[in-house]
Amino acid sequence: MSFAEKLEYGKVAEGLIAQWLMARGNSILPVYEIEKSVNKGPQLFSTSANHVAPDMVAFTLNGVIWVEAKHKTVFTWHRNTQHWTTGIDLRHYGDYIHVAKQTKLPVWLMFFHRNEIPSDSDKQYGCPSECPTGLFGGDLFNLILKEHHRTLPIDYRRNGYLGHGKSGMVYWAHNDLKQLATKQEVFNSARTRAIK
Repeated sequence: MSFAEKLEYGKVAEGLIAQWLMARGNSILPVYEIEKSVNKGPQLFSTSANHVAPDMVAFTLNGVIWVEAKHKTVFTWHRNTQHWTTGIDLRHYGDYIHVAKQTKLPVWLMFFHRNEIPSDSDKQYGCPSECPTGLFGGDLFNLILKEHHRTLPIDYRRNGYLGHGKSGMVYWAHNDLKQLATKQEVFNSARTRAIK
């Protein structure tokens, strides 16, 4: 999938998560819209460094937060520990930590998982017949303490294990994430906003 296709796929979740947040009385500044015409994700610029920024800024009753919205088809079954897991690119993870420290604003990672049928590759390892769905997330600094595992970057020269992502991945077990909403609640929020 090209960057433009990934961006388009990701924008579905960004929109759904933004609508879910707005249905709860929050205001949203969609940072992901700023760079879409040049096929780049949002960035935070400073004199010391540039960092990939989370997708949006949410103005909540408890203050301002960054939100990184991830659209995932299904959770991944981690066969060594028998847990459903989900994750993000390791380089972006590091950038989000810098953004949180630099702006002194919390960063929330939110994962929208929409399918309950596991992937075929996970079924071969005896995973449960259904995987969790809905909107899951947590504050980045809390999630740092709950990392499930990390993987190396993709390298086709390796025999057997190829890795994940350009810089590797960091994963969390689904039960270490807070379930923020069911899949239906997320879709209902989007429908309610569309009707207004």
